[in-house]
Amino acid sequence: MTDARLRYGRASLALSFLVQGVAFALLVTRIPAIQDRYGISDGLLPAFLAAVPVLAGVASVATEKLVARVRPGVVLRWAQPVVMLALLGVGAGSEIWQVALALGVFGLAVGALDASMNMMGVSLQRAYGRSIMLGFHAAYSLGGIAGASMAWAGAHWDLSLLVSYLPAVAVLLPAALLGSRWYTEGKAGGGVAEADGGQDASVPFRLLLPLCLVMAFAYIGDSTVSNWSAKYLQDVLGSSEQLATVPYNVYMVTTLLGRAVGDLGVRRFGAVAVVRGGSVLAAAGFAVVAVAPGSWWGMLGFTLLGLGLCVIVPQTFAAAGRMFPGASDVAVARLNVFNYVGFLVGSPLVGALGDAWSYRGAMLVPMVLVLATLVYARSFGAERARYGGGHERARAADVG
Repeated sequence: MTDARLRYGRASLALSFLVQGVAFALLVTRIPAIQDRYGISDGLLPAFLAAVPVLAGVASVATEKLVARVRPGVVLRWAQPVVMLALLGVGAGSEIWQVALALGVFGLAVGALDASMNMMGVSLQRAYGRSIMLGFHAAYSLGGIAGASMAWAGAHWDLSLLVSYLPAVAVLLPAALLGSRWYTEGKAGGGVAEADGGQDASVPFRLLLPLCLVMAFAYIGDSTVSNWSAKYLQDVLGSSEQLATVPYNVYMVTTLLGRAVGDLGVRRFGAVAVVRGGSVLAAAGFAVVAVAPGSWWGMLGFTLLGLGLCVIVPQTFAAAGRMFPGASDVAVARLNVFNYVGFLVGSPLVGALGDAWSYRGAMLVPMVLVLATLVYARSFGAERARYGGGHERARAADVG
């Protein structure tokens, strides 16, 4: 594979990550407007919101089976336009069944897209022979900032959902389709050949489980910031309504900065050290938030959270690729499901603890979960790749 082809493939995949960041931010930051447009009650809204990650998890599992027949690049090439068109559908409908259908399609397409994007990222990192995975997720963070800014502009100018979404879709959909011409994958890591007896033997779940737990813990932390930072700053720390919107924006910016330089850290210090450092920093952030005497201390805590959490998810996908180099696509698809598990668990968990106990105390729970990543940090080491070095070894590890 030529260097030029790898560079084009890396750039086109980074574009896909960026486009997905824009699309997801445009959806989640306009939830109040979606609720108002379709008259969704407060009691029904959680069901709509939960349906997206649930369906995404189903699609991620289905993608594991699909990539046994077609390459992840083919899945991504078709899933990304569906995500963008489903977003447009959310803004274009007028009846509640229409938004339910659009969100359902969005969820299914996002699951296939997230799984296939990270499969390709893992295979490209293998082809490069050095850490580049954080760079792809930095592009996603950049897209998230851009999408949130577009959503803010739409809300500020009181634009309809359709008018807010249409320019982004009109520009990014053709760009993503054009970029897909240069999708490139490294050495095949997708499943086990038919002669090898099936996929399950190649990815023993007990070996993948530590990474699955780390993925869930990281997304519990992320969803805590996404859903509770503004309320926490305003209700617990007594900030103004305007200042309460700042922590999430700071969190997104620090996530981008951390991921932009994270690959250099992995190359210099190794994945285990970077993940350990990120876990400690994120836990310190939650601790500062929990004991913060005022708004500015709370903002400092959320800043530390962004810098710490941002490295964990990309490195978890990369570790799965190293652990199972002969079946990395299968490992990534299964691991990706725990992205949605963490997303589903995080916000209700903090809300329930906050109501039953205190929101300061509730912040200690994701802190402990993030710290638990230290227990599993050795799973991020390159030496664990021996478990995926051959399917017979994997079978032996699973049995023994």
